[in-house]
Amino acid sequence: EFALNEGVDLVLLAGDAYKGRDPTQTHQREFAKRLNRLSQAGIPTFLLVGNHDLPAASSRATAVDIFPTLEVANIHVGNSLKTYDVATPSGPLQVLAVPWPRRSAILSREDSRGMSIEQVRQTLEERLTDGIEAAASQLDPTIPAILTGHVTVNGATVGTERSMMLGQDHVLLVSALDRPQVEYIALGHIHKHQILRPDPPMVVYSGSLQRVDFSEEGDEKGFCVIDLDPAAPQGQRMTKFEFHKLDARSFVTVDVTVEPQDVDPTATVVRAIARKEIAGAVVRVRISLAAESDAHLKETEIRAALEPAHFIASISREVAGTRRTRISPSEGEDLQPMQALGLYLDSRNIEGERRERIMRKAEELMETDLAEPEEAA
Repeated sequence: EFALNEGVDLVLLAGDAYKGRDPTQTHQREFAKRLNRLSQAGIPTFLLVGNHDLPAASSRATAVDIFPTLEVANIHVGNSLKTYDVATPSGPLQVLAVPWPRRSAILSREDSRGMSIEQVRQTLEERLTDGIEAAASQLDPTIPAILTGHVTVNGATVGTERSMMLGQDHVLLVSALDRPQVEYIALGHIHKHQILRPDPPMVVYSGSLQRVDFSEEGDEKGFCVIDLDPAAPQGQRMTKFEFHKLDARSFVTVDVTVEPQDVDPTATVVRAIARKEIAGAVVRVRISLAAESDAHLKETEIRAALEPAHFIASISREVAGTRRTRISPSEGEDLQPMQALGLYLDSRNIEGERRERIMRKAEELMETDLAEPEEAA
């Protein structure tokens, strides 16, 4: 709506258009509706390919390849490390795209034979850095240029303010992206909005538009808007930067400690819920109590108190050294494996770097499992 109302010249999505690589038909339809509105208004959209857009097997299409296949007007998909020329209502723009790399496209099996995981990661980082430098050197200085990357940059933080150094992620230095030929560097992959470099060219993670788990409970959500002056000298064309906050769906944690002498633990939990703004929110309830109190806890009444919530993520109990998480059958039926793992980690209070590492490893295991049948064929 902002793009249509304000008449922007380009909408740029820095990767991960969907939450997963196999979006539902409903998600595809709703996303396509919005892209079509922009297309019909003459506003170009640039979709960078992120890691969640990539299929498990390299021979399969990405989640956003359908748009260029259908030749939808004004839709550009950045699936290679190269410069894309985009015609905007205010003139031409160069977009240097750095999508999440397919390892096989950068490093052949022959190249990586005998390498350790760390050596493979280092080689990927070096080749990405060299590729960015080479592409930037070919930019036309008379036309404004921006760089967009779906990458992890050294020094970036997740919602818990810890350094983002996760598992097998390739990690680029800010200096690898800091090309004097570009006016702005728009990054995706990390969900927390942050400015890694305030000086031109600014290096910015816009962050996700919505919260996706409880580690982002306190994060502000929104998008970035920049103005470029094509008449200004190269490197001095960005005249304005603004972060527009959105009223994203809330994630709310209700922590309750029930004292051993409490005669009505259910009422204590319900009162704790009432003190929180849960209407329309994704909610988890974490209850600490003694075993004798657990026997008197009435979950049906707790769920009734949570009725205004958009979704009950979990109701977990820590009972005298043990933990239990309750997910109703109806809620469990629609859970994907990664969502179920996320709820389990929520119930165990596992967040930040450790959580991301576990989730990434689970994704790798699932990818391996999905890829094996195709490779065998």
